[in-house]
Amino acid sequence: MEREQIRPASAADVPAVKAVTDAAYRPYVERIGVVPQPMEADHAADVAEGKVFVTGGPGREVAGLVVVEAHADHLFLDSIAVHPDAHGTGVGRRLLRFVDAHARALGLTEVRLYTNAMMWENQKIYPKYGYEVVERRVDGPYDRVHYRKRLI
Repeated sequence: MEREQIRPASAADVPAVKAVTDAAYRPYVERIGVVPQPMEADHAADVAEGKVFVTGGPGREVAGLVVVEAHADHLFLDSIAVHPDAHGTGVGRRLLRFVDAHARALGLTEVRLYTNAMMWENQKIYPKYGYEVVERRVDGPYDRVHYRKRLI
């Protein structure tokens, strides 16, 4: 499979961003008992603010995406979504590597994220990519495991 580029999302990508996010997070709704926050995000606003990066060139189908937000001392990975049809193809790995490179390009030395405690698959994935658990905290209806990755 050819290496898809990762690029800033454009307004034309908003429907695909929503579709991929919904497809990626929908399986968790029943398990968690609430709709995961990424499914309720204002995708158009996130794209307009330059927070969303997608796979594929213009006009190509979006298989995965990340939503990131730069802070003074870290890059926050708000959401990573890979369409279920693209699971196992390396899209998620490329997106996580992109996040590291993007943080470094911004002069940041740490990436932070959290995942729902009921998304146990993620808790197996993130440590493989250098993330360490910082804490587990309940935020409203969400039981979250917080991670960080220090970039050297």
